[in-house]
Amino acid sequence: MVDRRDFLRLSALSSAAALAGCATAAADKEGPSLPARKLNAPVVISTWDFGKAANASAWGVLVGSGSALDAVEAGARVPEADPGNQSVGYGGRPDRDGRVTLDACIMDAKGRCGSVAALEQVMHAVSVARAVMEKTPHVMLVGDGALQFALANGFEKQELLTEQSRMEWEEWLKTAHYAPVRNIENSTPGNAKDHDTIGILALDATGDLAGACTTSGMAYKLHGRVGDSPIIGAGLFVDNEVGAATSTGVGEEVVRIAGSHTVVELMRQGFAPEEACKAALERAVRRDPAYAKSIQVGFLALRRDGAIGAYAMQEGFTYAVKSGSREELVAAKHIF
Repeated sequence: MVDRRDFLRLSALSSAAALAGCATAAADKEGPSLPARKLNAPVVISTWDFGKAANASAWGVLVGSGSALDAVEAGARVPEADPGNQSVGYGGRPDRDGRVTLDACIMDAKGRCGSVAALEQVMHAVSVARAVMEKTPHVMLVGDGALQFALANGFEKQELLTEQSRMEWEEWLKTAHYAPVRNIENSTPGNAKDHDTIGILALDATGDLAGACTTSGMAYKLHGRVGDSPIIGAGLFVDNEVGAATSTGVGEEVVRIAGSHTVVELMRQGFAPEEACKAALERAVRRDPAYAKSIQVGFLALRRDGAIGAYAMQEGFTYAVKSGSREELVAAKHIF
């Protein structure tokens, strides 16, 4: 016979053993632990071919012993100021109402982050996002509130709609038909620099990570539309213990799977950067395989030890790498 007191004691021990077993099993499912931090630093990577120019600016900061945070901001500001790049900053294609609205975010090694969405009339949205991070208790400011904040902090108001983008918008109005087209970045009117977003990630000499993402969003979108680029965890995520990730393409699909956060968490579980990007994309594909074949989404990842990886739904996604003597444009692998 087992009295009530012994029964309760034995039950408690059994429960504890069961919980320990579950914890061990869960740990086993997480896969191998992260590799030891052996720095291949500094390094900076950016989405698309114009990322090479962004990387060059960021690299100047990194080799001068600057921080990853300063580097990604400097890099992101390059396409923001380029009127020939019609999807980021000045010269960006407008929404359906002819208004250029910008989205951007930035995140550092300490988990601090700032973001702006639907910002108008200020070229450097990434710098406004950094000001939100450093000067307010908030993470995101939007629309007129973001503009008021920017002007109060010394940013200048200016017209962002260039003559080229205005003319193309007026031509589009003649048909007023809009549907996302995969790899539109490589086929839209204008030039070879027509892409939809720049995401930039950096690892500095001290081992700290940072990232930024900035865009004018989908051309001819509904006024007020916001994609993944300014959303922490979707368009960008940085965890200094693990790595960082950013995205490009149809932002709605990235938001639905918290894409960049998903990539980083997969790296935490032991996935290599490229494998993590692919696994995240596969989640989006499973949600709607037929739709996934008609759009482009890509992820770019940088692990804490300097390892790099990328993957896309469709052929055509490229990313730029700068690390020591290595400077190249790489074509990402793709699912379809």
